[in-house]
Amino acid sequence: MARAIRIAKQGRFTTNPNPQVGCVIVKNNQIVGEGWHQRAGEPHAEINALNAAGEQAQHADCYVTLEPCSHFGRTPPCADALIKAGVKRVYIAMQDPNPQVAGQGIAKLKDAGIDVIVGILENEAEQLNKGFCKRMRTGRPYVRSKIAMSLDGRTAMASGESQWITGAAARQDVQKLRAQSSAIMTGTGTLLADDPALTVRPEGDWYPAEQEVRQALRIVVGDHDIPEYAHLFDDPYDILVVTTKQVESGRFVDVLTVAEKKGQVDLSAMMSELAKRDINDIMVEAGSVLNGALLDAGLIDELIIYMAPKLMGDSAKGLFHLPELQTMAQNIALSITDIRAVGDDWRITAIPNYKKAE
Repeated sequence: MARAIRIAKQGRFTTNPNPQVGCVIVKNNQIVGEGWHQRAGEPHAEINALNAAGEQAQHADCYVTLEPCSHFGRTPPCADALIKAGVKRVYIAMQDPNPQVAGQGIAKLKDAGIDVIVGILENEAEQLNKGFCKRMRTGRPYVRSKIAMSLDGRTAMASGESQWITGAAARQDVQKLRAQSSAIMTGTGTLLADDPALTVRPEGDWYPAEQEVRQALRIVVGDHDIPEYAHLFDDPYDILVVTTKQVESGRFVDVLTVAEKKGQVDLSAMMSELAKRDINDIMVEAGSVLNGALLDAGLIDELIIYMAPKLMGDSAKGLFHLPELQTMAQNIALSITDIRAVGDDWRITAIPNYKKAE
């Protein structure tokens, strides 16, 4: 199963909006076939593994990171393919949270007389597809906020200048996060101040040379108009503007109009609408206002903070605009899950504990 999880990660840049899945087929203690899901609309991991195994799949054991599908979607049911191949036993890391599957694939295998064992390396399998799992269970995407800050906790000078706080290694690490995300989100304030392109620009050997670069959907939140000269328009990739105003769609641009809440876009309603568009993971690259509003609404699932070894002074801007926090009792506690060096900078990964503030 550990092998199945490793090979599943080979689809991390391409499977969106489908989950990453790996499959290994074993007979007489030897791997006779393996495969992973490579792209939505193409064969699933089980089919690729069965094709590799051929006739040796009969009476073999199958290890798969996610419950085999039991319904006809863009591809036929994988559970049926395993039954037809004559596998003896199926080990499944986790049940599929998709309501269209959710135990039905397991039931179909058992009804066919196949032994099924569920829960092998379940936590590791869950980590493969945080966004897909959250969207299926809650109807909202998984939200990561990426923030670059100085050692004294500043993200931009008082003038708004913020390029570049971190070094080249950290900026390339951000490209890896962009490449794995369904969407990249910013606010109109950051767009006007920094004019980002929000594209995936792989450099080095971390992005497979044989794979075409999948560009994430670029989302701009707010009611300010986007100038025609913005770098967003330098590349012909999709843009979604989320606003409270009635705005016409344009070249490469779609518009999502949502209700107003507290004088701004209703962020909770926005997230629900984005999930309906099959958006699993959102990477937020924004300033203190949008980040503060998302945090205040309990919508950020994970913070990825790049801390640079430099000082920017007390007049520079902080990470989050949270004017309602006035006392220590109102603080938002964080659980730090990872700290590592990236070039000359440090990357801190933390989970907000919205209900555990003290």
